[in-house]
Amino acid sequence: MYKWFALKRIGKGVITYVIIMFILSALFNTVVDNTMRASIEEQVRAESVRLKNLQPEALQNFQQQRREALISLYRLDRPMLERIMFRTWNTITFNFGKSTSIRSSRGDREVLTIVGEAIPRTVLLFTVAAFFEIVVGIILGLKKAQKPGGFIDRSSSFITMIVYGMPTFWLAMILIMFFVYQLKLFPSGGIHSIPTPQGIMYFIDMLWHMALPMLTLVLIGFWGIAFVVRNIVLGILQDDYIMAARARGIPEQSVLFKHTLRTAAPPLITMSILSLLSSISGAIIFEGIFSWPGLGNLYWIAVQQNDIPVLMANLAITVGLYQIGLILLDLTYGFMDPRIKVGGK
Repeated sequence: MYKWFALKRIGKGVITYVIIMFILSALFNTVVDNTMRASIEEQVRAESVRLKNLQPEALQNFQQQRREALISLYRLDRPMLERIMFRTWNTITFNFGKSTSIRSSRGDREVLTIVGEAIPRTVLLFTVAAFFEIVVGIILGLKKAQKPGGFIDRSSSFITMIVYGMPTFWLAMILIMFFVYQLKLFPSGGIHSIPTPQGIMYFIDMLWHMALPMLTLVLIGFWGIAFVVRNIVLGILQDDYIMAARARGIPEQSVLFKHTLRTAAPPLITMSILSLLSSISGAIIFEGIFSWPGLGNLYWIAVQQNDIPVLMANLAITVGLYQIGLILLDLTYGFMDPRIKVGGK
């Protein structure tokens, strides 16, 4: 039964992904058409410049033939629905082609190379930050749940209300002013110093540049997680089996970490995985403030320069990773809590 559930869940994920890509292709259809026609005109002009010995009439015939050939090659003469279906197929098969203006660090215009450079940087920063947010949030949430209404619970809940509505970019600018311009402890942005150090110093320099953006994300992120953990754990601590465990004299730490945390695992892991998945796409404003060359920054540059192939690749990869994460989460849900029967009776 689990096999059929897994196949059905994967099928639904694939269909959802194709539908999202179809909608995105339809939304960007007009912009892609205009961009490709402009590129074709530019290519025809560039080819015409090399033909210096042709008469004007022959040159016009050549330009017309080349224009029609390129329009046919890129299917711009086909009906709109066919063009959208063609671009959807190219997107879901990761055939993004070449960018119109953005280049990789090595000067390559292949879209997959450009996006492939940005993904590890975003994953590195946001995933490490999400990891520390989750760890600190769970520890603080357990402390709050142990003594509800105590000093730690009340004071941290008050701070949570303040921090939760605080924009990340605002805190980032405050920390930059303090740590960069007052204390001069961290660089203001980028992923490496110039010139880029070699050897072990390459990684130390990268960690140094990561420290301040990661500190910003952790400082603003773990309060909300702690509040959710506190409420989940507090509800479980009122269950009969927890009371029975305490009545049998089981130490409080064992009750908290072995009995309570095991029961709270599914919602906590769900929350943690969703937090990690949402971090994959990066953050446009946040990466812009720290000049972090990740997916968020690449997305903003692609929008500014109207580079639709890079934009579509960015969206396709982040949506695909998110869908994969949701599928894995559903498939592993039964393993987190044996009481949950996934796909079975």
